[in-house]
Amino acid sequence: MEKLLLRPTEAAEILGLGRAQVYAMCARGELPSVRIGKSVRVPADKLRAYVEKLSGTSDVLTGDVRQP
Repeated sequence: MEKLLLRPTEAAEILGLGRAQVYAMCARGELPSVRIGKSVRVPADKLRAYVEKLSGTSDVLTGDVRQP
């Protein structure tokens, strides 16, 4: 079963960024996140949509990158 929510460290690894950068992006509202108690989590579908929005392509994280 695929995770619905990712820890910032997991999101950072996927994005190739540092953990602190992902926390900062979440705090600015740039990267969608949810809070559960004191924990911050990044919804996997929102992370995928964020990357697709930045790249202007779809299916970026699944490897099916379309040429513009």
